[in-house]
Amino acid sequence: MKRIFFLAAIFGAFAISGLAQAKPTDFSGTWALDVPKSKLDVRSRIEALTMTVAQTDKELKVTTDTKRAQPPADAPAGAPGTGTGGGRGMGRGGFGGGDGTSTYSLDGKETIVEMEGPNGKTPVKYKATIEGAKATLSNSRSFTGSAGEVLITTKETWSLSPDGKTLTVERENTTPRGVNSSTLVFVKK
Repeated sequence: MKRIFFLAAIFGAFAISGLAQAKPTDFSGTWALDVPKSKLDVRSRIEALTMTVAQTDKELKVTTDTKRAQPPADAPAGAPGTGTGGGRGMGRGGFGGGDGTSTYSLDGKETIVEMEGPNGKTPVKYKATIEGAKATLSNSRSFTGSAGEVLITTKETWSLSPDGKTLTVERENTTPRGVNSSTLVFVKK
């Protein structure tokens, strides 16, 4: 009898522990990019970036608003962020050119959203998971351009500081031009 009671107590402790870990970290809030602490590609020319995150049990909604420096006079047409072809197709809103809202399902399944782009409507695949104080977000899109089939993928790992006031985003963007990695450090407003 003591053995059964002991096993039931251990099982109960594990069950309570599992429930305590079941609720994911909440990344909600308005986040301002700390440009000096971030490691950005020089081509991004980000002067300011605000990211608003709304999170429920089912989804993570990310809205970005970016202010960029003017491109150099000798910048080629169509360079990222110039407004001449480097917009939304270069990555998720804000970081890649065009601002906007992206919604990720938190059920572990990939969702597909049709987005208007320079080549018409393009299906964008979104996927996100949250484990502990980290979130993993990814999106991908493919379209046919002048050089043929183009695939663009973005992978982000979000880490929230223990005090919940700093959000670090490790980002990898893969395009036909290669891989671009950056570290974005946000502070909660």
